Amino acid sequence: MSFTFINPESLGAPRGYSNGVLSPPLGRLLFIAGQIGWDQQQRIVSDDLVEQFDRALANVIAVVNEAGHGPDRIARLIIYVTDKNEYRDRMKEIGARYRARMGKHFPAMVLVEVAGLLEDRAQIEIEGTAII
Repeated sequence: MSFTFINPESLGAPRGYSNGVLSPPLGRLLFIAGQIGWDQQQRIVSDDLVEQFDRALANVIAVVNEAGHGPDRIARLIIYVTDKNEYRDRMKEIGARYRARMGKHFPAMVLVEVAGLLEDRAQIEIEGTAII
């Protein structure tokens, strides 16, 4: 299965995401619950945003893997952060971690700053939709 990425010229070239993702017919949707940067024992792996991002993304991918597919099936990611300025300041590091896990697969994405997350030490939460 391959996606068609929709990026109208009128929106300018996106960097690190796609404006739209068109799935082939007959795909099933996998909705991935918000994942934070915690391990199998549900302990936050670090107080560092980049480390939390890396683990949260790994956890999203683990759900897709458990369904029998890889990260290339992820069509959309929603990223919640408690500090958008820190995220912006560390985008180069975050981008490197992203590419290490997702390669050059850039689904539709949104980043939202929130006042807080359910787990007090969590600085980031990522939810997604995959088409399998």
